[in-house]
Amino acid sequence: MAQNAVVTAGTRGIGAEVAKELVRRGYAVTIVGRDAEHGAEVARRMGGARFVQADLSVLAEVRALGERLAAEGPLQLLVNNVGGMWSERWETADGIEASFAVNHLSPTVLTETLLDALRAGGPSRIVDVTSSSIGTLTGPPVYDDVEPDEYYGMAVSGRAKLAHLAYNLDLADRLRGTGVSVFAADPGAAATPNAAAMTPEILPPALRPHWQQILEMQRPAAEAARSVVFAATDPSLADRTGIVLDPECRPSDALTGGITPDVLATSQALTERVLTVSR
Repeated sequence: MAQNAVVTAGTRGIGAEVAKELVRRGYAVTIVGRDAEHGAEVARRMGGARFVQADLSVLAEVRALGERLAAEGPLQLLVNNVGGMWSERWETADGIEASFAVNHLSPTVLTETLLDALRAGGPSRIVDVTSSSIGTLTGPPVYDDVEPDEYYGMAVSGRAKLAHLAYNLDLADRLRGTGVSVFAADPGAAATPNAAAMTPEILPPALRPHWQQILEMQRPAAEAARSVVFAATDPSLADRTGIVLDPECRPSDALTGGITPDVLATSQALTERVLTVSR
């Protein structure tokens, strides 16, 4: 019997490559995206996938998606691929700065809504796609509010991804012994539609002279997806949890150094406050 998998933002870029590989490996894959026509066509081309429409920047839609998927029964794999970074600041329909909403709040809400289905499907895995944008943070992040005083898209995304990575590792501890393993995977810089829309203004001014070098670091999405697929499927990770994988599929602590007890506590408090208001 096929294992059930969900891949968010699974119709383009890294998410589509992950979903395609999971289908090839025999998973029954649900891909989630915003564009119904495009998503249905991508699922048709994959052959063994179905498409479910949801705007993952809108928290009510994320909750409804989670409830729908949970009602369908046990789940063996959740890949939280949704995320992004933008040169210009924008707000979601909930009035929340988009980087924090999409990179952290959205996958948090979906994961929490699907925990019972994942426990029922055990052994199961949660894989969060993290980001080397965490490395653009120049000091300890402050989580008094959703966003810092200055907006530089890559750093703001890194701040949100760090909050989610703290959540990911805390969740791994919470779920030990339940049959649900929790991993994070860094795909590295990738040539995706989101990356193609970026401009140098996405960087803090000190990093802008390195823009061309950053572009040259981008790998094809299929190659970048390798670490995510590894986290989702590799037998060597059976019965393990709380591991962060680098772009070469190796366990790494390169992105976790900024996760202090204070970062965990303040990001959790902010998350709970924003999610309570948004309900």
